[in-house]
Amino acid sequence: MWFGSSTFVSADSVTLNFRKTDINDLINLISEVTQKTFVVDPRVKGQVTVISNEAMGSDQVYEVFLSILSVHGFTAISNGPVIKIIPENLAKSQNSPVLSPNESLEGDTLITQIVQIKNVSAPQLIPLLRPLIRQQGHLVAYPANNTLVISDHANNVHRLLKIIRRIDKADDIDIEIIVLEHASAAEVVRILTTLEQKKTGARAAQGTKNAPTIVADERTNSVLISSNGETRLRFRTLITHLDTPIKNIGNTQVVYLRYALAKDLVNILKGVSESLEPEKNKSHSSATKLVKTNIQADESTNSLIITAAPKVQQNLQAVIRQLDVRRAQVLVEAVIAEVSTDMARELGVQWFAYGKDGATPVGISNFDNTGVRIVDLASAAYQADQNNTLNVPNIGAGSFFGLGQFNSSLLNFGVLLRALSADTNTNVLSTPSLLTLDNQEAEIVVGQNVPFVTGQYTSTGVTGNIANPFQTIQREDIGIKLKVKPQINEGNAVKLEIEQEVSSISRSSLAATDLVTNKRTIKTTVIIEDGSMIVLGGLIDEDLQQTTQKVPGLGDLPIIGGLFRSQSTQKVKRNLMVFLHPVIIRDAISEKLISGGKYTQMRAKQLEQKAQGLPLMSAEEIPVLLDLDDFLTVLPGDQALSPAEIEPQLYKSTP
Repeated sequence: MWFGSSTFVSADSVTLNFRKTDINDLINLISEVTQKTFVVDPRVKGQVTVISNEAMGSDQVYEVFLSILSVHGFTAISNGPVIKIIPENLAKSQNSPVLSPNESLEGDTLITQIVQIKNVSAPQLIPLLRPLIRQQGHLVAYPANNTLVISDHANNVHRLLKIIRRIDKADDIDIEIIVLEHASAAEVVRILTTLEQKKTGARAAQGTKNAPTIVADERTNSVLISSNGETRLRFRTLITHLDTPIKNIGNTQVVYLRYALAKDLVNILKGVSESLEPEKNKSHSSATKLVKTNIQADESTNSLIITAAPKVQQNLQAVIRQLDVRRAQVLVEAVIAEVSTDMARELGVQWFAYGKDGATPVGISNFDNTGVRIVDLASAAYQADQNNTLNVPNIGAGSFFGLGQFNSSLLNFGVLLRALSADTNTNVLSTPSLLTLDNQEAEIVVGQNVPFVTGQYTSTGVTGNIANPFQTIQREDIGIKLKVKPQINEGNAVKLEIEQEVSSISRSSLAATDLVTNKRTIKTTVIIEDGSMIVLGGLIDEDLQQTTQKVPGLGDLPIIGGLFRSQSTQKVKRNLMVFLHPVIIRDAISEKLISGGKYTQMRAKQLEQKAQGLPLMSAEEIPVLLDLDDFLTVLPGDQALSPAEIEPQLYKSTP
């Protein structure tokens, strides 16, 4: 069977040989030969020329067809049973086959291949492979998992994979151990790490992998280097220059400390040095000079002066490096709530009957819980009637109602009703916070220093006159006290030794000679996880007292029995709750975050108060802290403000 000019189709093979044939006729031929269904984009137009004298099978014909489409700027995208023929510039947005790293295809089929790069950086390969990609192709790197995504014809993708396999080879990375004789391994690693910081930053910017790794083994005083041969050679040269004996006069060295206190390390190092001293035995030759170890502390410079043999000196410095480290800090935030309620209710009736002269009593009911004597009131009323003068005795607190007859020639009487309701509520709320070093005790006291009279003395002169009176006074802190000693355990647990006290002056003692103080104290040791909260304390006590005084028999009568009795009820309830929230601070970044948060919170409260306003004060007169960024700004030239300049600037009226 013949198609077009010089195109022969037999049962098993096809010979393609035609000139300037419409591409749509070619698509019809290929569909007939390969039994495939094509969907042709309207923009697919043109004439094609194919010269071939060999018969081909249907698969070979389809590959030739894909090549013809590629030459004319078209491509075939397989979408299930249908094959779409579209311009190549639209192929990126189509559903082309996506192959895994282990799959591959040949020919001019448009595919998308994902390539995993193992040893080099994927972004570094983009400039090398970009010129090899067709204009309509696509090449991108994904640094997160170091892969390449290639979208192009299968033949070109296959060629790029061969190039990538030749480039993506592991370097000659190995581990080298260098034992030091004179220098400290930790110090050498610190110096080399500092020198490599800039280069490491440049590698990170370029996405370079396999940066050198340098580790110190202090036990064997060795430096371990993991890198390629060239880098290891460079490090070996630097370490050789650093591992040289120190040119000291004698065997004395001065070690400056950064975190630890020199006076605290002296006793520890003396104990260590005793175990390091060489034994003095007969095997030592007379020419061998033993150096006696001597360790002193200079507190003004916080340094240690160590005189010892070289080996002992080296071991002592290794101990110092492990002890002279930055200690973690603990921020303990507390909420202290102390609520105390004291309620009293009193109601009583007293009466008194007497003769005309006031000296002949007939009957009396007097109760001591009423705070006043009916006899005193009756006597004052009698004197007022006789002398027209009123002298009211001290009747105490409460409401009093009395009536009676005081000028009768036969019988006089008086009745007194007393009622009292007293409520005393105390609510102490405090939120102190303490920042202290690990294993360092800290204390905060917020209150008053109150004087208490502990003794009085008055001397009498010869003539009997009183002279030289004086009192001895002892002052005590009244308020809120919080003492905490944290200890960071393995992990994030914190052990807290807590002493907490809430004390106040009792309101009932303000008018008395002696002061009475209310005191609540908690002393305990707890373990809590970092960032968690724990509660201490609870309901302390609840005291209810009821007192009834009455005349026997008469006080039990219904209704009128209230005239012959006195009742009082008192209820006292105390409750103390302490909530603790410890936070471990291990670095400077955490310090800045927490301190900055507290500063910002305080400033927000001031701004809120300024927005609400204060009575008798304008908004400009309300102080507001500076913005934190403005407060921490350093002037040009690194010239910081002096304290005299900072204080006027610290508070300002506008935010």
